Amino acid sequence: MRFLLTDEQREFGRSLDALLTAADTPAVLRAWAAGDHGPGRALWGRLADAGVFALAVPEAYGGVGPLPVEAAVACVELGRYAVPGPVAETLAAGVLLAGAGGPVAEEWLPGIASGAAVVSLTLEGYGPYAPDADAADAVFTVTGDELRLAPGPGEPSASVDPARRLFRPEPGGAPVAKGPAVRAAARAAGDTAAFATAALALGCGEELLRATVAHVKQRTQFGVPVGSFQAVKHRLADTLLGLEFARPLLYGAAVELASEVSRPGAGTGSAEGSPGAGAAVAAAKVTAGEAGYAAARTALQLHGAIGYTEELDLAWWLRRARPLRDAWGTPSACRARVLAG
Repeated sequence: MRFLLTDEQREFGRSLDALLTAADTPAVLRAWAAGDHGPGRALWGRLADAGVFALAVPEAYGGVGPLPVEAAVACVELGRYAVPGPVAETLAAGVLLAGAGGPVAEEWLPGIASGAAVVSLTLEGYGPYAPDADAADAVFTVTGDELRLAPGPGEPSASVDPARRLFRPEPGGAPVAKGPAVRAAARAAGDTAAFATAALALGCGEELLRATVAHVKQRTQFGVPVGSFQAVKHRLADTLLGLEFARPLLYGAAVELASEVSRPGAGTGSAEGSPGAGAAVAAAKVTAGEAGYAAARTALQLHGAIGYTEELDLAWWLRRARPLRDAWGTPSACRARVLAG
């Protein structure tokens, strides 16, 4: 079977590429890391106008989704440009709240779709931290079959990526939904977060490889570009192969998720997710995460000492690759899920 994007999906990716090319994301990243979320929120609004966050929100709440394939296209582009903010978490919240239903869905989903609401979340089994909770309009937590709105972002914790700060949400908060539907929606939301993170990792790895290829064409040693050395060519080829092997797994997982959403009885995004879809997402997550991290190691080595400097824009991508590899499912956890599925 061949997984090919449609002309419309490709054009969607090209439009996001054009939007982000003009956005100067390194400056946005530096501002975000310094606590100035204004430029990042402005970019978030432009991405929402392009339809990015509506992809995970059902039509009944003002969205156009769930559309996993289009979400993969979008997140790869956002990963290539290292767009700051809880992208995967907001998309996952769209699935979570749609599955929970009721007043909380009616209150928050239209804002997620329009870009007015930036949301972070934690789910049981994925760790206690909510990325970028200080910049979010809401932080949702799920424990068991209870969905709560956290009363505050909580205290920050150490993070490898200064533009992806981690917070342990303040405990408490009244339940906004509870019951078996919440538990099922949380499973689907976890798959969505892992899937979106895999796409972000793939995009991050692509940009790291592109920048490294450009660098080794310009950097010379012994009077010739270092990119002409056999060892460098082999290292870059291995990095490219890793990324290209991850790509079909990502889109294969998107097809599995789309099939799950469209199956009879799935409703408006409340399906809890099949073991097959979960295993496909886990396979995509571990492969894309490892490929992106391998691209970061290659980039750091081939850039030499300048790879460590704050002044090099690529440093933001280098710091992002490992957190994306481990977020929403570590490699070992994803491999275990693949075997179980």
